[in-house]
Amino acid sequence: MTQNTETFLTQDAYDRLAAELEHLSTTGRTEIAARIEAAREEGDLKENGGYHAAKDEQGKQEARIRTLQALLKDAVVGEAPESDGTVQSGTVVTAVVAGGEEVFLLGSREIAAGSELDVYSEASPLGAAILGLAEGEKTSYTAPNGREITVEIVKVDTYTGQ
Repeated sequence: MTQNTETFLTQDAYDRLAAELEHLSTTGRTEIAARIEAAREEGDLKENGGYHAAKDEQGKQEARIRTLQALLKDAVVGEAPESDGTVQSGTVVTAVVAGGEEVFLLGSREIAAGSELDVYSEASPLGAAILGLAEGEKTSYTAPNGREITVEIVKVDTYTGQ
């Protein structure tokens, strides 16, 4: 079962991902096909490590192409939302989670590529629990392991790309 969910992306992230998709769909496919053909010409495919490695890489590349196509198709492109103190997609959240303070981006990991920030999806148990909460509010959620985890929103900032 697949879900069509919108994903917030900054214009920079959208452009970067669109360029990656273009490269993988054109030059990337040509390069991997040439590597597979060259390995195939080496002989016996059962014991041809280069051939199997190239085929594995081709599979990963095709999976990435499908992921990028779906992501870009459902992307909502814009600027990171200005923080009004409420947790929303594309904001940086400082929260006390299970007694320890964490700083993370709520949204897609594709937005934060190259950033040191941890990223939680809005669909994750933590993300779903805090979405819409304001600074100072508390909640709890059930982790995948069944443990009840408390969360307090300390601060919500606008994501600036760092």
